[in-house]
Amino acid sequence: MMVLNKRSKLSLLVIAAGLTIALSTFVSTTPAFAAETSTTSSGLTKPLLAIAAAIAIAGGLIGTGNAQQGIGAAGMGIIAEKPEKFGQVLFFFVIPETLWIIGFVLGIILLLGIL
Repeated sequence: MMVLNKRSKLSLLVIAAGLTIALSTFVSTTPAFAAETSTTSSGLTKPLLAIAAAIAIAGGLIGTGNAQQGIGAAGMGIIAEKPEKFGQVLFFFVIPETLWIIGFVLGIILLLGIL
């Protein structure tokens, strides 16, 4: 039997809530407001695109945080022993920042309906 820690339980709860919202969006056929009946060129409704954009942005931010967590701890150990490696450590610490930038751009593309 697998024992889940507090972080894993929270992750499963967030995933279950997201799936519930997504399924309720697909199942509901009547819009809550008259303005929500418009669809984009891809045929998706605006609330569904907003949820997709939020997932894209949140995924990028979570991925960046997880990557920088290990890099930052290891980098501080390296800098403590060899201060001349600061530039190299900074470079590796900044590389995961591209994840949230990509997620943000994808979210904007979804919200504006560019593609």
